[in-house]
Amino acid sequence: MTPSTTTLPTFADVESAARQIAGVAHKTPVVTSRAVNARTGAELFFKCENLQRAGAFKFRGAYNALSRLTPDERRRGVVTFSSGNHAQAIALAGQVLDIPRVIVMPSDAPEVKRIATEGYGGEVILYDREKEDREAIGKRLASERGLTLIPPYDHPHIIAGQGTAVRELIEEVGALDLLFVPCGGGGLLSGSAIAANAMQANCRVIGVEPAAGDDATRSFKTKQRQTVDNPKTVADGARTPSLGSLTFPLVLQYVADMATVDDPALLKTMFYLWERLKMVVEPTGALGAAAALDGTTPVRGQRVGIVLSGGNVDLTQVGNWVQYR
Repeated sequence: MTPSTTTLPTFADVESAARQIAGVAHKTPVVTSRAVNARTGAELFFKCENLQRAGAFKFRGAYNALSRLTPDERRRGVVTFSSGNHAQAIALAGQVLDIPRVIVMPSDAPEVKRIATEGYGGEVILYDREKEDREAIGKRLASERGLTLIPPYDHPHIIAGQGTAVRELIEEVGALDLLFVPCGGGGLLSGSAIAANAMQANCRVIGVEPAAGDDATRSFKTKQRQTVDNPKTVADGARTPSLGSLTFPLVLQYVADMATVDDPALLKTMFYLWERLKMVVEPTGALGAAAALDGTTPVRGQRVGIVLSGGNVDLTQVGNWVQYR
């Protein structure tokens, strides 16, 4: 399926996705912390997608998309491109559904994510992100092998599937004043914003990016899609070049504001979550928490939802990061 700019998903699609993934994706827990609430003067609710299957929210969208393929599409298989979490999610969803899957990954992707993708049975094809275009490789493979291309974020079923996380969060904890969501290509952010807007229109959704990869923030402020070239950041899941043709208009329509955090603040928050929540969260997964805890957006006196989007940490890098504790 090749989505067009007119196929913008709605809350009805999120509801449909929730039914589609029920009993397959985990309904992840929501955790709170008195220490965090005391520090911020707010009531924070952490949606733990780091505990989702394959270690990130991405399984929701991947299973929603793959499970809707026709029998012929399933037989021929799928191809995608991803630095890690979507790669693992497609590999696992394909394993569950018995669908062949080819994953285009950058050669510098975290080893833990590549190994997991291969462990789920995905055929991994590596490329040099400094010299090659992953989308071009994916499209070529789709054409040569007759595969269905399932992009990591710019696909209506992917977006709708990701929105089910916030649907669950609001159903469980009730009204929220603010919702912080990590942003790479905008699939999680746009899906979350669709859900929040439909369930509680006065909840302000804040998308959060690494400062080095602020293309979505610039896009939001200028109302024109901006790009970034291979940003250097520890948030490897948010190194996407731009918002997509579907996620960009959805972000403009439903997101209240964008924020950025630099890598030192991001790592400091990540370690704080490890220590206080006893939760293993990867740098990208801590983006929303960093904006709330670092004072980027005022939260005092409010009920705040935070999506912890993933927990696939490359432990070989922790020694380089620990100085930021």
